[in-house]
Amino acid sequence: MAKLLRMPEIAANTTEVVLQSWSLAEGADYLAHDTIATIETEKAVVDVDADEAGRLLKILVAAGTNVEVGTPIALIGSTGESVSDLTALLTELGITSATSPVPESESHISTPAPASQGPTTRIFASPLARRLAREAGLDTANLIGTGPQGRILRRDVAAAGADAVAAPAPLVAAPIPAVATPPTLDGASTDVPHTRMRRAIARRLTESKSSVPHFYLRATCNVDALLAAREQLNAVSSTRISVNDLVIKAAAWAHVLVPKVNVTWGDDAIRQYNSVDIAVAVATETGLLTPVLRSVETLPIAAVAAQTKDFALRAREGRLKQDELEGGTLSISNLGMYGTEEFAAIINPPQAAILAVGAARQEPVVTDGVLAVATVMRVTLSVDHRSVDGALAAQWLKVFVSLIENPVRILA
Repeated sequence: MAKLLRMPEIAANTTEVVLQSWSLAEGADYLAHDTIATIETEKAVVDVDADEAGRLLKILVAAGTNVEVGTPIALIGSTGESVSDLTALLTELGITSATSPVPESESHISTPAPASQGPTTRIFASPLARRLAREAGLDTANLIGTGPQGRILRRDVAAAGADAVAAPAPLVAAPIPAVATPPTLDGASTDVPHTRMRRAIARRLTESKSSVPHFYLRATCNVDALLAAREQLNAVSSTRISVNDLVIKAAAWAHVLVPKVNVTWGDDAIRQYNSVDIAVAVATETGLLTPVLRSVETLPIAAVAAQTKDFALRAREGRLKQDELEGGTLSISNLGMYGTEEFAAIINPPQAAILAVGAARQEPVVTDGVLAVATVMRVTLSVDHRSVDGALAAQWLKVFVSLIENPVRILA
């Protein structure tokens, strides 16, 4: 029996999403768990899968459209079902108008271009890629697609934009002024419209700083033993292990040893967890994402490294799933690769804390009255005082530093 498919609420408190693309054409049958459409939330691209087998009878919303949660997006029916009068049926279901069928060039489904390509050759590109290209002032006809059958994807637009910035300007003969004068600023400016992700980041961080009572603890770790252990691991591991992977593992063990920090804040209770889920900050062209590694305390270090690399790759390609961005009790933000020595990060509620990690640097240190040179790394723990008191956070940080300086304990 025919029924309406409505836009689902993919993430809590999400009221509007972008219907990025359709995976099926009108009249196509599908099986249970097949992907019907792909939608874009503020931070992730999510597939809408079928609960049971059926047929896509009518597309009501074109790809690339902003859609409120709960809005009918398609008419679906049983496998092989046909409807003689779609208009009458839609009217009966309360749908008085619908968008035209999705143009093939805007659909997720594409067919190979004919062998003889003339001036009317279609350009196949995802709706998101088209929008990004339009915002960047790029013509999709000049882009090279790396997707299936030459389809233009987000990464192709990003690569073309980077090339455009890097390309030198053409040489133009011009008279040399008699007197060279320094350039002057004319006060001109350019407004860059907020993206959905940038608005989400701004809203969440503002809410965090205004409603969460932050306090900060700082420590300095001697990482000579950690770097030596990493070198030995990489000599035998098929997956390259980073300092950040070891930091993640040490943080997970610190949560195991000080379990009262492995919590989230709720209006009625503090929830304590039996396993350790840690969010890892990943910088992308559109903003910061924090995918979550699950049960880190049970993972071998090579598995931690593999998952963090996979998250980073898919985050930059816009292929993270919504459930991969939810949960966790602690986030780790590492700016050491940029040479940043020390910084304080903002907590991602309802998590209890975030650990900011700086660069490892050789510095003079004094141990038992003896001056020597050691490689040190500064960390700053931002803590939600509602969930964790100062003494408890200090205990956690002491344990974390001890694990970093004695890495055999986190690898056993």
